[in-house]
Amino acid sequence: MSLSRRRFMLTGGLVVIDSVAGLTQLRRAFADQIIEVAMGGTTGGAHVWFRPAGLLIQPGQTIRWTNHDAGNSHTATAYHPERYGKQRRIPKDAEPWDSGFLLPGESFSVTLTVPGVYDYYCLPHEHAGMVGRIIVGKDATEPPAPQQNQGGQPPPDIALRSFPPVDRILNEKTVE
Repeated sequence: MSLSRRRFMLTGGLVVIDSVAGLTQLRRAFADQIIEVAMGGTTGGAHVWFRPAGLLIQPGQTIRWTNHDAGNSHTATAYHPERYGKQRRIPKDAEPWDSGFLLPGESFSVTLTVPGVYDYYCLPHEHAGMVGRIIVGKDATEPPAPQQNQGGQPPPDIALRSFPPVDRILNEKTVE
């Protein structure tokens, strides 16, 4: 093999290695991206929300909830028996979370790694329909319907009606 051919082969190999390294860095940057969810409400608290209410993310991405509601405290709490005796509506191997009460301007973050559908709610405003849904990965199915054998208290009807449909989140990626 000639010297110029070796140099070409070596250079080509470095380009491939550099491309793989760049792709790895791109994947890390995507996973490190923080997705913002605003907690809000109308003056007087007649209407409260998470915005967006539905999200499609990739495993390893971080969600940060920030309370932008000057008149209320809010929580971001996973539906799980370990969190106030609620029905589990997150993947089996996922860790449940609870932000605690966030005052105006405060934030809470969680990184979701297990693929599936995650339903969550605001502890003081669940009965006002303040709920959200996050889908991690594209191979998601509907979370379990309220059943006695699921364990824990199912969401109230208003919360069930407020969850964005899985297929809409999968199609739109973000649902206000």
